[in-house]
Amino acid sequence: MSDTVTKKLMLFFPKCECEKPIIYHLVKDYDLIVNVYRAKVTPEEEGYLVLDVTGTEDHINNGMDFLQTFNVTINTTGKGVTRDEQRCTHCGQCVSHCPTGALSIGDGATREVVYNEADCIECLACIRVCPFGACASAF
Repeated sequence: MSDTVTKKLMLFFPKCECEKPIIYHLVKDYDLIVNVYRAKVTPEEEGYLVLDVTGTEDHINNGMDFLQTFNVTINTTGKGVTRDEQRCTHCGQCVSHCPTGALSIGDGATREVVYNEADCIECLACIRVCPFGACASAF
């Protein structure tokens, strides 16, 4: 049996797909473990999900093939939070509010803030505390 892997995905659901039990089918039919970080899905508008899917490589690929039978757009970078380097002044305000250390001081001498997107859990604390708007949400 293949080893399990985890992939971070950002899914975009157009209005016509929001009421379908797509995530249910990923779990039930494709034997995937789904961890939802952020969601904004309502019947009245388009929806977004940022999630981790865990399973074998084959099961994940089959699940992604299933998603593509709908009008769901898959962003495999899973990047729901972005950081604008041009706006960041490296004040460090965000660092103490980041629970996972995705934002950290990379070099004590330069005091530059480093963003490790792979460690980000989409808590949005950085967006709330950044006085310069360097952190933003895709939705």
